[in-house]
Amino acid sequence: MRAPAWDETRVREAIAAIVARIEAAHVPGQGWPLHPLDRETDDEADGATALYYGAAGVIWALQDLQARRLVRLRHDYASGLAPLLARHRAWLDASGLREPASLLMGETPILMMLHATGEAAWAEAVLARLVEDNMRHPSRELMWGAPGTLLAALLMHERTGRAPWADLFRRTADALWQSWRYADAPGCHYLPQHLYGRESSYLGLVHGLAGVALPLARGRGLLDAGAWPAWRERLLDTLHRTASHEDGGVNWRPQLFEPEAGGKWLMQICHGAPGIVVGLAGIDDPALDDLLERAGEAIWRAGPLAKGGNLCHGTAGNGHALLALFERTGHARWLERARAFAMHALVQHEDDLRRYGQPRCSLWTGDAGIALHLADCLRAQARFPGLDVF
Repeated sequence: MRAPAWDETRVREAIAAIVARIEAAHVPGQGWPLHPLDRETDDEADGATALYYGAAGVIWALQDLQARRLVRLRHDYASGLAPLLARHRAWLDASGLREPASLLMGETPILMMLHATGEAAWAEAVLARLVEDNMRHPSRELMWGAPGTLLAALLMHERTGRAPWADLFRRTADALWQSWRYADAPGCHYLPQHLYGRESSYLGLVHGLAGVALPLARGRGLLDAGAWPAWRERLLDTLHRTASHEDGGVNWRPQLFEPEAGGKWLMQICHGAPGIVVGLAGIDDPALDDLLERAGEAIWRAGPLAKGGNLCHGTAGNGHALLALFERTGHARWLERARAFAMHALVQHEDDLRRYGQPRCSLWTGDAGIALHLADCLRAQARFPGLDVF
């Protein structure tokens, strides 16, 4: 992998430049223009609102970077959250999604941002209803389903300390536990996902089992006695049995029931080793270190991704997994490798800027996520936006 050497001054300047371009592209009352790479159709309107690739994610990122004292914003975006929620609800209705509770695509994160302002106490009750209603969502994955609102309940409990959020967390975890199935081959349990019109058996972070592990590991102290050891044993058994080892590295195919021969293998946050590392990094079991470090070796050998520098399908997301390994193990090589990925992601960002002539104003797919990963590498702290921190 060829990338510029880690340069803290260049990184700080790049973060400031990314934020300046994002702010300059903002259209008051409308949000940000869609990047060509985020358009699903040629006539798709600008002003996306979702956390994943729209205004909610961009606003969150800008505010987080300002809170870290890395930038000073020119505008107060918090005052636009209520109108943003209205626009987002209109978009959900128009798109036919009918998924208000979704963590990455629904109104849940916007309500959490509103609640954080201290001027929208009503948002807490609305959030609680969404978590309750989403408890038995058939997708059972982070983007749309109960694992996403499980995380939201945990984050709200950490923010407020209120018992009803702990109760929602426990009951959501119990509902997910009841959904396990057993597969004779490879002889382990899995959680089925009814997603996009079919049943799936994903293992990764965004749509699979690793996305269930992340909030459970972090919130294990809220579970009933004995619940976390049972969850931990089952999660680790499945992920050990489904790991594919080669030359000292480890990866996972996207789905349990996807044939190893001829199936599509991926190495990115949403599917494959990077997301598994991020999802399992908080599990309190030293015996897991070897598996995760082997996954890290596979990520490093695969190198930067061709899909760009972004978090979801790109180099910054994979770099975040290496940064999570540094936090877990304390081994300096993972920080060095994460920073090498970060510098490569920065080069990819600069190349895309020249190619398209506009910033990619989004959190998971674009420049805001790259800026946050650069910021994490400055502090040597893995804080995946919206998952590790909100």
